[in-house]
Amino acid sequence: MKKALIVLFCAIISACALQTKHRGYVLPPDLEQQINSVKTVNQLRNLVGDPQTKTMYGEEVWIYYSATENFRGPLSHTYDDKTVLLAWVKNGQVIKTKILHDDDLPDVKIAAGETDIPAAIELNAFEELFNNVGRFSPAGLGQ
Repeated sequence: MKKALIVLFCAIISACALQTKHRGYVLPPDLEQQINSVKTVNQLRNLVGDPQTKTMYGEEVWIYYSATENFRGPLSHTYDDKTVLLAWVKNGQVIKTKILHDDDLPDVKIAAGETDIPAAIELNAFEELFNNVGRFSPAGLGQ
């Protein structure tokens, strides 16, 4: 009986253990000091790598995102150390950089409900069930 309680206790405690995962880039801890010496695209790539995304319109801005996600068993996930690095690039040169931390980033509120999709086809359960009949060829025919 004692062994079963010990195993149960260990299982409960391990479910509450803290796990940490990094999302996006793992930026160096002294990013502010290192980014000041970056003048070219190659130096920026050597420091943090290729950007997650680049702007499509207007000035070319390279965007890097980093966050630490904490898991605490059944509790909700929390995010710490959110950092966004913005680098304005022109002709292979880094013109300007900006680092945004948690306090600089806006809190985005997720709207309740769903977003309507223009020209979407609404099907009921019966139509969904039979909508795919005849669409797929039998397995092994290679079509």
